[in-house]
Amino acid sequence: MIRTIAIANQKGGVGKTTTAVNLSASLAAHNRRVLLIDVDPQGNATMGSGVNKNALEQSVYTVLLGEAGLLDARVKAQGGFDLIPANRELAGAEIEMVSMPDREIKLKDAIHTLKAAITAVADQYDYILIDCPPTLNLLTLNALCAADSVLIPMQCEYYALEGLSDLVGTLRKMQQHLNPTLEIEGLLRTMYDARMSLSQQVAAQLEQHFGSKLFATIIPRNVRLAEAPSHGLPALLLDKASKGAQAYMQLATELLAKHEEAK
Repeated sequence: MIRTIAIANQKGGVGKTTTAVNLSASLAAHNRRVLLIDVDPQGNATMGSGVNKNALEQSVYTVLLGEAGLLDARVKAQGGFDLIPANRELAGAEIEMVSMPDREIKLKDAIHTLKAAITAVADQYDYILIDCPPTLNLLTLNALCAADSVLIPMQCEYYALEGLSDLVGTLRKMQQHLNPTLEIEGLLRTMYDARMSLSQQVAAQLEQHFGSKLFATIIPRNVRLAEAPSHGLPALLLDKASKGAQAYMQLATELLAKHEEAK
């Protein structure tokens, strides 16, 4: 059964895109059919998957405006998964949807556009991952409406911990008003540096407060993870023996085991 997972955090720089690209490649390496949807106007997941965001004929922008279907915009990514790419055109999608006639009705319809598009291709994939922008806007709302669950990457630092309560509050509002079945897939500790006592303290607090919702896998700070986007490759293809690539393979294994157990 297909699982749609939004990768989201209102705080920027926590490893959302790194997680989206590398988890997609790792799930594909486990012989799962994966579609990654980039809904961030920066298009970093697109570039990190080896696709030139400046040479797109179709993108998630045209999908959200109803000018193309997901299959029309689909491209092959480096790493064995499919991609719905994005570029800076996407930043104009919100403005165009807001300025449509009958704005209130159109806006409500627009929020569910992505879910309808995903439903149409659900039989072709085992996992659909959605890379969200670092803000709560109409694009993020689309992603959260379309998702079964949310994977939350976060650094083990004080400010990230502070922002987590805001994000949990946002998800509760989503459950109340737009997607009652939305759940937290899990919290993922990223950019972890075991040499820092603060990282250890925050990790311990997360274990205490979130228990089973916290992934056992921890993503370390790793040079290969940082270098991979400049090559347009997931870390798994750049250096599969690197600690970063191995950590995301472990995350994929943990995620698959969790879903097998839930069946």
